[in-house]
Amino acid sequence: MMKFAHMADCHIGSWRDPKLKNAAVRAFNKAVDMCIEKNVDFILVSGDLFNTSIPSIDSLKETVEKLKELKDRDIPVYIIAGSHDFSPSGKTMLDILEKAGLFVNVSKGEVIDEKLKLKFTIDKKTGAKITGMLGKKGGLEKEYYQNLMKENLEKEEGYRIFMFHSALTEFKPEELKEMDSHPLSLFPKNFDYYAGGHVHYRFKKEEPGYGTIVFPGPLFPNNFKEIEDLERGSFYFVEVEKEEQRYNTKTHQEPVQIYNTFKINIDAKNKTPVQVEEEIDKKIKGKEFNNTIITIRIKGTLLSGKQSDINFKEIFEKLYNKSAYFVMKNISKLKTKEFEEIKVEKGSVDDVETKLIKEHLGQIKVAGFDPQKEERLINDLMSALSAEKQEGETVTAFESRLKSEIDSILNLE
Repeated sequence: MMKFAHMADCHIGSWRDPKLKNAAVRAFNKAVDMCIEKNVDFILVSGDLFNTSIPSIDSLKETVEKLKELKDRDIPVYIIAGSHDFSPSGKTMLDILEKAGLFVNVSKGEVIDEKLKLKFTIDKKTGAKITGMLGKKGGLEKEYYQNLMKENLEKEEGYRIFMFHSALTEFKPEELKEMDSHPLSLFPKNFDYYAGGHVHYRFKKEEPGYGTIVFPGPLFPNNFKEIEDLERGSFYFVEVEKEEQRYNTKTHQEPVQIYNTFKINIDAKNKTPVQVEEEIDKKIKGKEFNNTIITIRIKGTLLSGKQSDINFKEIFEKLYNKSAYFVMKNISKLKTKEFEEIKVEKGSVDDVETKLIKEHLGQIKVAGFDPQKEERLINDLMSALSAEKQEGETVTAFESRLKSEIDSILNLE
């Protein structure tokens, strides 16, 4: 029996907050330990091992230590570049780590008569034949697929794995419908396993004419929404048995739990800031949040008051006193009645701007600041800010001229 692991989108170095900056590498280390415990024959990483082509020294050091452990245990790692760790300049840390013998980049081939001919990398222990296509930002790898020679790949004997870092048009979730993607028809057919990456959701499908298609999801959620939706990272264990003339591929999704998660979703429609706070209190009453990331999402239009009237400082203090590891909030869809979204009819830019200004006039209450004066001020500021840098004018001179004009409008000089 052949056993391998399939992970993708590790994004080591993605989080900037000090509390979470080591989360991705911790998830990678834990996943590797699980692979060692399962005694896998090899590991696939389908792109975006790092969040950038040149990762930080700290992230690199820890990752290299774990890759070295795999090398010492004779567990090969096969990898492709993703849209984050690929670099158009060619200066990527992946090349250096491959030179050091820590993994093998399987996205290799040659151009023959303007066609791309990929080569297989053969795993010495199992004989598995692995190839793949790198990923680029904006789905720019599509040109490679369009020029791909598929006949040699489809005729190859043995257990074949195709690694890729792209969204597939037919299988995109609804919330990612605007993401750049490629149709499955661009891929070579009849591979046994298609090891996907790039799309941060968990997906597995047996596709007739192709094979087992898997997106394992990220090893650790990469943003607020992913923590809400995914809660934790994951990868896949794969077991393969040969039955007469065919291979039987079994997959198992493995969770990677670094922190617990708890989400608080509040609809603020027709509620005051105090009522929003009371609703949060009800959701956390009697709970402890040891080693837990808490997300707070508030949306809707407040009955009265402003966003700043919600005492988030006190809310955060309560949660940290309940042993929460990290608390984060999202109020991007929280509105107040003063600045509720305005709908205007289609028209010229000038018409739309004029209507928007008139709708908002007088919403900010300042003594001695009547709507007519406010409208003149807004128009003067918009006119000043629409100025362009003149030919031959330096950036410094342009900024100085713009600042002087705005100061004059605001009577700051």
